[in-house]
Amino acid sequence: MPANMFDLTGKVAVITGGNSGLGLGFARGIARCGGDVEIWARNAARNAEAVAELEALGAKAVARAIDVADEQAVIAGFAAAVEQWGRVDTVIANAGIPPRSTSALDMTSADWHGLLAINMHGAFYTLREGARVMVNRAQAGEPGGSLIMCGSLSIFHGLPGMGNYAAAKAGMSAYIRSLAVEFGKYGIRANIIAPGFIETGMTDETTQENLRQHFAAHTPIPRVGTPEDFEGIAAYLASDASSFHSGDTIVIDGASLVFPPYHF
Repeated sequence: MPANMFDLTGKVAVITGGNSGLGLGFARGIARCGGDVEIWARNAARNAEAVAELEALGAKAVARAIDVADEQAVIAGFAAAVEQWGRVDTVIANAGIPPRSTSALDMTSADWHGLLAINMHGAFYTLREGARVMVNRAQAGEPGGSLIMCGSLSIFHGLPGMGNYAAAKAGMSAYIRSLAVEFGKYGIRANIIAPGFIETGMTDETTQENLRQHFAAHTPIPRVGTPEDFEGIAAYLASDASSFHSGDTIVIDGASLVFPPYHF
């Protein structure tokens, strides 16, 4: 074990949806510990900004415009990543879209399938192809690797109108456990991170302030989460310090999940 337990020198991470929000938080954590980062996202301007930010932290970083709902694009993306870097050590399936419905009765088939195409099937393609790269490397004599899914508390909660979103996250949490069991013999671990409410700047300031007040009043650590709260867990799971940590659902939510509703 190196003196810096989270030393990621020489390791490469592929992060989908990594140009903002949680994805960029994961990327920063890996970059701060010396890892190289490849971001997959479709917004060219944000990609460029994210790459510049990661390079300012001392990392080598690139971005590719890849739609994870396109299976062939994901396959080609990993081929390009291996050609550029020679390896992929960590894959974080983070890309996703929010639900648009407010009730199960209003959710159309297009809403259901459209979300699952990205949040579930896209994550499946990403993790499957990442596993293939890691297994090939292990069979060549270098075992190891980290597969990470970004989940949510919807894995545990019932949320009106968000059945498609919850189904995708819960389904992928089961898939992660399957990967952990199947690929452990190659030294590959698989885990899912379940964030609480995270402030990412996606809403106007008035809405953000209302959310801050709400979650401060209903979370034992009385504040909303931020992408910075996820830099450490990304660095840990990407590092050899987590080499025996697999098949887990890691909740980072300020203890809101375990906070009983009857507490006064």
